[in-house]
Amino acid sequence: MISSPTLRRRRLSRRLRELRDRKGWTARQVADEAKKRSGRPRGWSDSKVIRLERGEWKRLRVDDVRVLLDIYDVTDLDEIAACEHLAKEANQKGWWATFDDVLGSGQFVGLETEASQIRTYQPAAIPGLLQTEDYVRAVIRSDGVDDETEVERRVAARMLRQQLLTRSTPPAYHAVIDEAALLRVTSQLRGQLQHLLDVGMRDNLDIQVLPIDRGPHAAMTGQFVIMDFPSPDPPIVYLETLSEEIYLEKVADIQRYQQIYDFVRTEALPLDESREIIQNLLISRNQDATNA
Repeated sequence: MISSPTLRRRRLSRRLRELRDRKGWTARQVADEAKKRSGRPRGWSDSKVIRLERGEWKRLRVDDVRVLLDIYDVTDLDEIAACEHLAKEANQKGWWATFDDVLGSGQFVGLETEASQIRTYQPAAIPGLLQTEDYVRAVIRSDGVDDETEVERRVAARMLRQQLLTRSTPPAYHAVIDEAALLRVTSQLRGQLQHLLDVGMRDNLDIQVLPIDRGPHAAMTGQFVIMDFPSPDPPIVYLETLSEEIYLEKVADIQRYQQIYDFVRTEALPLDESREIIQNLLISRNQDATNA
């Protein structure tokens, strides 16, 4: 399994919040006590405590973690060592840090890297992990990006992301793609359809097509990704809008999206029929290219 500082950050942040909840203190109370115990009264505030619990830091001081563990009455040496180790690992940088100009924080990529299973529903586009270079370029340019350097940086980052599907311990990947997304693949981009047929042969990868004639369904509100992780890390749901990325971690939210995914997967065509849909569309696009 490839180590991801993003998951370590998430694990540590969740544990710090659990410890404060167990203590029964507010963030302000913790900050006031930390000012006394750390000897750095200007280095603590209630907002800092909250940021640490949300994983929103640029670089974490291991000493700050020690102060919090002391406040929360953690005396177990193994737990102290584990938290300190997480703090050190969370400060490391993944490969995506070199693409922060096009990937931003890289939080999604970091989580994706350590997922043991990825389930996604895509109503309008081919999933990023299954896109060809030409398709990626077309999508990026359609979003108004015309600087060729930036376009190629985004393409390179996308291709690096895809390596997780072919590594020695790849995640199980299940994609439900709306037929509408396939129909948007033009004859110029028909290589994308062949690519779906090729990668669909891998043991760790399933591709199902949701036919347009299925009518209205529970997932029509948009795309989503469900990522599962090895124990003890719980699943997370990722949503992407035009203006922001949303991560859902509440049990009720995760269960809701798991139900929605199970529904669309049941409504989608079986693997062999899905493959046939893609093959027939590829034949049609090849004919279009020949007649052009």
